[in-house]
Amino acid sequence: MRSVSLLGSTGSIGTQAVDVLLGEPDRFRVVALAAQSSTEVLLSQAAVLRPEIVVIGDESLYGVVRDGVPPGTEVLVGIPGLVAAAACADVVLNAVVGFAGLPVTMAALEAGKRLALANKESLIAGAPVVQKARRTPGAEIVPVDSEHCAVHQCLAAVDDLTAVARLLLTASGGPFRGRSPAELQMVTVADALAHPTWSMGPKITIDSSTLMNKGLEVIEAHELFGIPYDRIDIVVHPQSIVHSMVELRDGSTLAQLSNPDMRLPIGYALGWPTRSAIPFGALDWTSPTTLTFEPPDREVFRCIDLAYDAGISGGSAPAWLSAANEIAVEAFLAGRMTWSGIADVVAETLEGWRDEPVEEVESVLAADEEARVRARAVVSRRCRTIQAPRR
Repeated sequence: MRSVSLLGSTGSIGTQAVDVLLGEPDRFRVVALAAQSSTEVLLSQAAVLRPEIVVIGDESLYGVVRDGVPPGTEVLVGIPGLVAAAACADVVLNAVVGFAGLPVTMAALEAGKRLALANKESLIAGAPVVQKARRTPGAEIVPVDSEHCAVHQCLAAVDDLTAVARLLLTASGGPFRGRSPAELQMVTVADALAHPTWSMGPKITIDSSTLMNKGLEVIEAHELFGIPYDRIDIVVHPQSIVHSMVELRDGSTLAQLSNPDMRLPIGYALGWPTRSAIPFGALDWTSPTTLTFEPPDREVFRCIDLAYDAGISGGSAPAWLSAANEIAVEAFLAGRMTWSGIADVVAETLEGWRDEPVEEVESVLAADEEARVRARAVVSRRCRTIQAPRR
């Protein structure tokens, strides 16, 4: 039986992971849960799963959690709590949102654990230090993102990576596929949160609407699988049934297909190389099915090329990209700027990037903070411009 730390347990990925874990109680034992502030859901999970450790990110909520957990459960707080929880299980599912997941990623890998990675930002922003931690004996990353999980499954059938011609990451296209720049000038937060196929948290849903999520996934694929950027492509596939493909040099293409259900890649990452006995996402092949593919509109979805440029630049550029995007998305969700402004903020922030070595976690944190300061200034300036009265 594998022990599991489920960090970010109250979010979209975390709650679906609980479904997977409860569905196969003979395979997995939850030893740690963690959430930032959703105490009601966290305590409900703790009552059912009976972990040894519960972590609450918001220290002001310590008393509420301490008084609500089952007897004998240890309650920890903040980043030190996350780090401790990340080192106490066979498998660590990192479902923490955004750059805040970096300490979990580092702690799990440095402890020689399997990291079931649903937090792409930590790998993207901290790539040089994360790659160093991956060399720890026993450490491994099995991706939870449906696209990278699909690639992982396809590559399992490939003996030699030199046989790989291209990775093809599929994208649904989000809620704004096919719209022109003019049509996107006045879209609302509600419009952007209406994803056509996936149910996700607000940050990743907005990233999916701008296709920044796909750009970040290109960087993630490069870091996970070592394939050069010029051999990683994005293909829009609105049905979200083909989750990604691997094209081989002999012309063959391998693909992983299933209905959209994140419980499938979650179960795969937790249990690999043994597969789940529960058929999450199974397709009904007796029903007529049409699969379509098209290239993304890179003029409309400018975040794609911003991500490619940052990935190719390397160093701290991906950290700047990720940080600027988080600030821009926060501003959009708060109603402070337009959807189209997200790409503008990221682009203007990256204009201030300078190439500096990223060798330790501290340098990643410094790059992230510098980018956030610049991005906040860009957002503030743009908001004043938008709100200024017309003459």
